[in-house]
Amino acid sequence: MTAELAPVPGRKDPADRPTSRRSAGRIAFRLAVPPVSGVLRPRSAAVCLVLAAVAFLAFCVETAVGDISLPLTDVMRSLVGAGDPGTELIVHELRLPRSLAGLLVGIAFGVSGALLQAMTHNPLASPDMMGITQGAGTAVVAGIVLGWDGGLSTQALGLLGALTAALLVYALAWKRGTTGYRIVLVGVGIAWICTSVTDYLMARGRRFQAQAALGWLVGNLNGRTWQQIGPLAVTMAVLVPVALLLGRLMRTLELGDDVARGLGTRVQTVRVAVLVVAVGLVAFGTATAGPVAFVALAAPQVAQRLAGLSFPPPVAAGLTGAVMVLVSDLVARRLIPDTELPVGIVTGVLGAPVLLWLLVRANRAGSGG
Repeated sequence: MTAELAPVPGRKDPADRPTSRRSAGRIAFRLAVPPVSGVLRPRSAAVCLVLAAVAFLAFCVETAVGDISLPLTDVMRSLVGAGDPGTELIVHELRLPRSLAGLLVGIAFGVSGALLQAMTHNPLASPDMMGITQGAGTAVVAGIVLGWDGGLSTQALGLLGALTAALLVYALAWKRGTTGYRIVLVGVGIAWICTSVTDYLMARGRRFQAQAALGWLVGNLNGRTWQQIGPLAVTMAVLVPVALLLGRLMRTLELGDDVARGLGTRVQTVRVAVLVVAVGLVAFGTATAGPVAFVALAAPQVAQRLAGLSFPPPVAAGLTGAVMVLVSDLVARRLIPDTELPVGIVTGVLGAPVLLWLLVRANRAGSGG
């Protein structure tokens, strides 16, 4: 077995300005350990390591904060089973499900947003802008208000709604194939339809049903349990590695559909696979914590700029999403004394400026319509 490490010249991107800061993100090395090969980008690797450390710190602080504050050292000992019985009871039974929910939901939304933005070549493409999150929300609210769950769990309802919305988007955007532009436009229309249906169901439901649905629709980590964490963890263990493999195939799509086909890439197959993986991540994440706003939109863009790349990196985007959700939940729990706000309120406040900035940037670049 041999390995070779050779520099890979950075691809010139007309949107990149010739500055040393942007050039640093394009420095890469080709790592080949037969039969596996890949590209190692030092800046991206360093960004991922820093984000992982910040996410772990935020995870520990999230677990330590509560009615009874715990020292971080006690929390870390409890995580490896070396704490005292009282601390382990608080950590494992009461707080760890909430912290894990924030971590996993953030990763799921970040990776999903990175896949969709890379597939459509549009920084505004995200599950909550393309109707996928709204589809999951409509299905769950229908199950709560109308009792149409048929014995299905919240995760199953969310998956069913997200898949239905995604199929509608893909079918309506199809015209001898699909393009990222058409997918985004159709997705915006589906999002508004699902939002209108959800509003109607909320108005029709009884007060206690509307309150239960509203608490979930805002995006909330309160009261998470191990039963809700399990399906999301299994889904991510399966779909995240697939998402990383698809990320390599999508690099060829940046060259255009005709060039990608010439290189042997099955363009429509890759798009369908990306859509299925993104929908699965969003559906189970939404079913666990509700549609946490703007994480899937903002995390890939923040990660892309931290890594200095011309595309949203899935790993860095997932870690950025985890940091956003965990830190936002900490703010939501401590912003108002004796009151725990839903995490979606804080992510919405933080994400709205990012959306406005992306729109302004698109207009200045001449791609905003």
